[in-house]
Amino acid sequence: MSRHPTLKWAQRDDLLFITIDLPDAKDVKLNLEPEGKFYFSATAGADNIPYEVDINLYDKVDVNESKASVGSRSIVYLIKKEESKWWSRLLKQEGRTPVFIKVDWNKWVDEDEQDEKAAPDMEYDDVNFSSLNLGGGGGQDFDGDDDDEDDDSDTEDLEETVPTKEEQTVGSETGASGNPVDAKV
Repeated sequence: MSRHPTLKWAQRDDLLFITIDLPDAKDVKLNLEPEGKFYFSATAGADNIPYEVDINLYDKVDVNESKASVGSRSIVYLIKKEESKWWSRLLKQEGRTPVFIKVDWNKWVDEDEQDEKAAPDMEYDDVNFSSLNLGGGGGQDFDGDDDDEDDDSDTEDLEETVPTKEEQTVGSETGASGNPVDAKV
């Protein structure tokens, strides 16, 4: 009996991204049919454990425009949808999605946000850093200082606010050893 590898998916109105996480996969077999039948099988591990995925996608696909890439850590399939429309789910059958199928949040884009383009040179490995508000792009000033001339201003402010010994002393008492002790606030 074969096992199911983790299958992650995401979509755009015209594309479907399927990533199968299976490190060191051997004897990889992929089959995609126009009516949406997707089949994958491979072996992995020292014991050559068989893995298999056999699913019916939500709608028809364009097999000729779809592409697959077998890497050392995963198998990625870029599937062209026959019609450019947003699918309500990955699988044709309704009901509970199998546990081995997960959303690929690294590639996921909401339907109403898919036309927004990333800033140049701000994408790396399908992560759009421009949307994370990490600073460095002329954004918000978090330290509240408008002038960058004085880097030591924070330490100078601390030195100025330290009270003097006279300001701290409230009264004088004699300690157990008979020496005077200053009482402080």
